[in-house]
Amino acid sequence: MTFREFMAENGYMLQTTFWSDFSIADRFGLPAVQDTFNRAFAEWKQSYKYLTELILVLNHKIWQHYEAAPEMAKLYNILWMQADQYAIENLKGSELEYYYEVTD
Repeated sequence: MTFREFMAENGYMLQTTFWSDFSIADRFGLPAVQDTFNRAFAEWKQSYKYLTELILVLNHKIWQHYEAAPEMAKLYNILWMQADQYAIENLKGSELEYYYEVTD
């Protein structure tokens, strides 16, 4: 089952290419993942829906790499914590409600 299918099965339709972007970066190693995150986060952190999807992707990437590539999973966890903290501190009202509803 693809990530898109998994998310659709749970009632969420992907809005970005984040999953594909990070899947490509995975092939080029940790620096590519970090660079992909830096660019995506800088560009989209002001869009609460895209930020939410970025955080979903990071979380799923942790689990994708947990056993086979622990260093990759560790990096994804660090990035997830950074983005999650930003969301919690900066989203307000209905935007924060959306974030919690989608990521719950």
